[in-house]
Amino acid sequence: MSMNSRVCVTGLGVVSSIGQGKDAFWGHLVDGVSGITEVEAFDTKPFNVHRGGEIKDFEFEKFSTNKVKYPRCSQLAIAATKLAIEDSNLQISKSDKVSVVLGTTLGETQVIETIDSEWVLSEDLINKKLIMDYPTGNIAENVLDFFGLSGTSLVIPNACAAGNFAISYGYELIRSGQCDLVIAGGAEAMSKIAFTGFSRIFAIAPDMCRPFDLNRRGIMVGEGAGVIVLESESRARERSANIYCYVKGYGLSADAKSMVIPDEEGIFTAMKKALADAKVEPEEIDYICAHGTGTKANDISEAKAISRIFQKKNTNSMPLVTSIKSMLGHTMGAASAIEALTCALSIDTGFIPPTINLEKQDPECGISCVANTAVKRDIRIVINNAFAFGGNNSCVVFSKE
Repeated sequence: MSMNSRVCVTGLGVVSSIGQGKDAFWGHLVDGVSGITEVEAFDTKPFNVHRGGEIKDFEFEKFSTNKVKYPRCSQLAIAATKLAIEDSNLQISKSDKVSVVLGTTLGETQVIETIDSEWVLSEDLINKKLIMDYPTGNIAENVLDFFGLSGTSLVIPNACAAGNFAISYGYELIRSGQCDLVIAGGAEAMSKIAFTGFSRIFAIAPDMCRPFDLNRRGIMVGEGAGVIVLESESRARERSANIYCYVKGYGLSADAKSMVIPDEEGIFTAMKKALADAKVEPEEIDYICAHGTGTKANDISEAKAISRIFQKKNTNSMPLVTSIKSMLGHTMGAASAIEALTCALSIDTGFIPPTINLEKQDPECGISCVANTAVKRDIRIVINNAFAFGGNNSCVVFSKE
């Protein structure tokens, strides 16, 4: 396979607080349905905040008859992968070179939380299975084993940009001819560790997530998994697969300016690299699926970088911008993977979902936000933004053709 082979998206699988499967997810996303509820996974009484994007109706048994007991993050990843494979109508043989590349922030965090609790409350030895379940690399390996795939597995733990990093790596695996197919995306389980950390730095909003709004008060911790099937165009055409869109290119940067504060320059660099790699001019971008966490530092840095890229003072002439975290909360390592599905479905359906809870846009965020109601457009090229602690920035460009 030549390095010029195009890489397409042929399957979409998602498990989220607003729906499981692409149809339920997309319907609720376009309608502006919020998945933010009271957190039930752990006791939030010690905190001043109590809400998040928790999946309340997930039953792994609906996706598996396998008697192997997987931890929560692996369950979400397996479920999303199954939905993506079914959506792609894939018939995978043992001779196919299929790799699994997934992003995450904290991995099987609920396992380490259980280990900690047992360690404190019991003098007995820790259950060996818990220790074996904990390594983060298990998530992709569990997906590989569950479906009997013959390729390699990799987990990329680049925090909240990990999903985009995984998709970018999967794109390179196919273009270089190392794989026929790649299962790429991200997964994250609801985490008391993450909830505690963000709560202690006063970054969690008490009621709702309001990206780019003047009165925003922070993020919402969420959970979920998003998986896309990547394959070469030639293989997809050969099996008459439905092609949602193409991965056009990507851009990465590591500014390392601050552990927790996003840097405008690093964001700008990643976006510029993505456009250059995709051979796309800024004016060709129809839609930006923003990182849009709902914190002042992130929203302003991202908005300023976008304004610099497009060099427009009139927001009406800019690409439209959405943050779906307003509905899902921040699903950490799964965030940009779920947002990649959003990009693919926007291109496929011609709808741009809204940023809900946006009542009064912050004047420091001079971008063209889609507020509260979805819009219909001819969408041909989209950029997916993802920025993480430590200055790990990743942007992926998707196109209709």
